[in-house]
Amino acid sequence: MDRIDLFRIFARVVECANFTRAADTLGMPRSSVSAAVQELEGRLGTRLLHRTTRKVSTTHDGSALYERCLPLIADMEDTENLFRLASGTPGGKLRVDMPGRIGRLIVAPALPDFLDRYPQIDIEIGVTDRAVDLVEERVDCALRVGALSDSELFARAVGDLPLINVASPAYLARHGVPQSPGDLDDHWMVGYTSPSNARVAPWEWMENGARQTMPLKKRVGVNNVEAYIACCLSGIGLIQIPAYDVQAYLRAGELVEVLPLYRAASMPMTLLYPHRQHLSRRFHVFADWLEALLKATCIRSA
Repeated sequence: MDRIDLFRIFARVVECANFTRAADTLGMPRSSVSAAVQELEGRLGTRLLHRTTRKVSTTHDGSALYERCLPLIADMEDTENLFRLASGTPGGKLRVDMPGRIGRLIVAPALPDFLDRYPQIDIEIGVTDRAVDLVEERVDCALRVGALSDSELFARAVGDLPLINVASPAYLARHGVPQSPGDLDDHWMVGYTSPSNARVAPWEWMENGARQTMPLKKRVGVNNVEAYIACCLSGIGLIQIPAYDVQAYLRAGELVEVLPLYRAASMPMTLLYPHRQHLSRRFHVFADWLEALLKATCIRSA
């Protein structure tokens, strides 16, 4: 087997910490993956992995080789793309994960521009609000909104996503238009339960640079943004939502912004990726394009 292929297989085993999972992501039999690692160990004359029935971990030499493998693999992929194409433009497949509504409302409509610029890059987009495992699911990068949990992934700050307060005209006709947070005792909100931690988000706003919160009355709770907006449109209560999410409804007069001076803190947007060094050219051009697109459509610069 070619040495660079051995490096690729070894690196995937290290990232998955399991031969079977590595084999599944590579589309290879487990026996072939195990044989490739054994061949690499034989060529190098050293043990690279500690093997148990449940988990695989690197030896000291294995850790050193893994760090050296990553730039070699990335450089080889870029070199292959460079000489495969007469124009020298980046190519290959890029797997990206992002929140569903950003993918549908912002990224998908703009993708023809990216594909025209980089005709040799194929994009595979996963649109989901769950936290995917970038390594095991072979995802090159993931766009995340909000505070990040502790992770070994590397992060590129993209910008801040503004939130606004909105309600339907029917709701405001029935309950009045709040002028300050002090008026909210007489109002209702649509509850939003986070899919990640099952907590209901309180009503919040920034005042004099400090985050303020209060529990607002609610009769309906949801855990999906589509349902959250739908409940607001039907007049059930106030919601706090990224501005880009409801622009069409604001333009049509189906929703109205309220309390513009008392908005919640903007949410950070971050591009996550598994490795920091020697990233592929296709990743760099896509990340730059995505950041420019988001800054032009829905966020403030980081």
